[in-house]
Amino acid sequence: MRCAVGKADLSASLVVFFVALPLCVGVAMASGVPAELGLVTGIVGGLVAGALPGSSLRVSGPAAGLTVLVYEAVRAYGPEVLGVVVCAAGLVQLGLGAMRLGRWFRAVSVAVVQGMFAGIGLVLVAGQMYALGDATAPGGGLGKIAGLVSLPGRVDPVALSVGGATMAVLLLWSRWRRGARLVPGPLVAVASAAAVTGVFDLEVRRVEVRGLLDAVRVPELADVGRLTEVGVIGTVVAFALIASAESLFSAAAVDRLHGGTRTDYDRELMAQGAGNAVCGLLGALPMTAVIVRSAAGCPPSGGVQAGARTKASRVLHGGWLLLFTVVVPGVLGLIPVAALAGLLVHAGCGLVPVREVRVWWSGHRGEVVVLGVTAVAIVLGNLFEGVLVGLALAVAKTAWDTSHVHVETEDRGEAGIVVRVLGHATFLRLPKLLDALDALPGDREVRLELGGLRHVDHACATALEGWAAARRGRQGVATISRTS
Repeated sequence: MRCAVGKADLSASLVVFFVALPLCVGVAMASGVPAELGLVTGIVGGLVAGALPGSSLRVSGPAAGLTVLVYEAVRAYGPEVLGVVVCAAGLVQLGLGAMRLGRWFRAVSVAVVQGMFAGIGLVLVAGQMYALGDATAPGGGLGKIAGLVSLPGRVDPVALSVGGATMAVLLLWSRWRRGARLVPGPLVAVASAAAVTGVFDLEVRRVEVRGLLDAVRVPELADVGRLTEVGVIGTVVAFALIASAESLFSAAAVDRLHGGTRTDYDRELMAQGAGNAVCGLLGALPMTAVIVRSAAGCPPSGGVQAGARTKASRVLHGGWLLLFTVVVPGVLGLIPVAALAGLLVHAGCGLVPVREVRVWWSGHRGEVVVLGVTAVAIVLGNLFEGVLVGLALAVAKTAWDTSHVHVETEDRGEAGIVVRVLGHATFLRLPKLLDALDALPGDREVRLELGGLRHVDHACATALEGWAAARRGRQGVATISRTS
């Protein structure tokens, strides 16, 4: 398919490039891998995933949403296994897309997804608070949060000032709408921090530059053998499912920002899978569609509001990243780590859905509970376990919400009492149902009508038959009617 490059797409690609550059580096640093690997993922996201059909205007690259999971995987299995895990996750995504399962990811509870992002955001912010002051972060989400108590005595005040100033620039620049449209806030903030630390020769930790070829590591056969380990397999599944969910939710969000062609979710899933397979072969970070860049003050669609009209803009942004990496890689060495930490703290705060919680609290407090439990489970455990806890709670909540049962009684005098049971009779509502039946007079004839029930599970059916038999055994009269 040919894709003409217009002036709007060319300018949009530059805007996206300027947004992607500091975020690619920052996400890589927060994930515990060389900065160049974040750029590799951005390049592949543009040149490979960007060239494939799917969502016409989404942009792919490394995202803050997977930072916590990648960091845990690198710490547990080593950076040499990262490529194998990412490649295998990409192949899983390709298989899911080929089986046309893309749309099923949209069936996930929104509260679980928002809780996942909230948990990721909290852990990301807690971890980057240490990097803000050039301090070493403890392992685990709970350890990072608990360690914040003793952090003030360990931070470097100069680095903390650089990181704080970076966040201040991000916040203030986004308020100047004209300036934010011309130059993205992340670029202004990080470039300003690099300039100030360079001019005044501030002693702060800077990004270590290894070179693209030294950072890229093609997986070896011994690394592939690690796929037989249960923990590695679980990480592959977590990468594939969470990256797919984030990408498809992002694609849906981009669809709401333009009036062009809608996303083909199966093709989008396969495009993301192909990109991740290539990233894995290069030992780079996993990619997703990066709508979460809106949290760092960039155009929410990653290109739509910057003027993008076709997928040429997303492909070109990958080309600009490649050109930068090849021609001027040494520029990365000028960037203070504290500035990137400030950028990611800002992005992590944007992942916490404060606005949604306020809206849901007025009418959907159960969803807020699911969101909160999911986030807390991620902080206390890990991302995969937290999502599983959230999904289990969401299913239990849905079962409870749909199992409403209502008992109506009508006293017909000498004809006895008619009891009508309406709704869904499941084991969750069995205590309420039996309490209502046991409260009936024992010396009256009772006719139990179940025709108003839309569903009766086995537990309720057995209990009702047992209640009728017990009532007859006590010389009472009870009949069960399946029709109204």
